[in-house]
Amino acid sequence: MKKDRGSTFRELGYFASLGMSVALSIFIGLGIGLWLDKKFGTDPILMFVGLAFGIAAGFSNIIRAGKKGKKF
Repeated sequence: MKKDRGSTFRELGYFASLGMSVALSIFIGLGIGLWLDKKFGTDPILMFVGLAFGIAAGFSNIIRAGKKGKKF
């Protein structure tokens, strides 16, 4: 029983951290895009590219978590 309970808490911890992982990937992509915009002088373009990559990475994390959740 204790082993099953520990496994459940581990799974809950993983899925609870999913929101933070998605938000962090979006903000990292946005930050890299803003930094590249300042470096190259392409004001909004690379910000949107970085934001798109961050959103794609966030959705990738969600899909990966969904596949992991089906195993349980």
